[in-house]
Amino acid sequence: QVQLVESGGGLVQAGGSLRLSCAASKSIASINTMGWYRQAPGKQRELVAAITSAGSTNYADSVKGRFTISRYNAENTVYLQMNDLKPEDTAVYYCNARVARGFIVDYWGQGTQVTVSS
Repeated sequence: QVQLVESGGGLVQAGGSLRLSCAASKSIASINTMGWYRQAPGKQRELVAAITSAGSTNYADSVKGRFTISRYNAENTVYLQMNDLKPEDTAVYYCNARVARGFIVDYWGQGTQVTVSS
């Protein structure tokens, strides 16, 4: 079991920046993939960014060049730096830990609200 706690959300004007943090209750060094997802009202949850234990990253097309995901295994923390925010980035952002040991287990945080005003 891994508990994930997000922080860093809030209200920001378009063009502004926020940094989200995800603190894990135990070591993330062996967790295959850490990721950030978001869910806007009336929409499905979607992948924003992910980073593997080897450091490979993957981004949604809509955030490429604006968002950066990073993981610090020694701190058991994953960050999402969000720059040049747009109103369409408004959503609840969730931290995800995906463990693959023959089968996949997903752990989720409680989410943090990001609101971007125009």
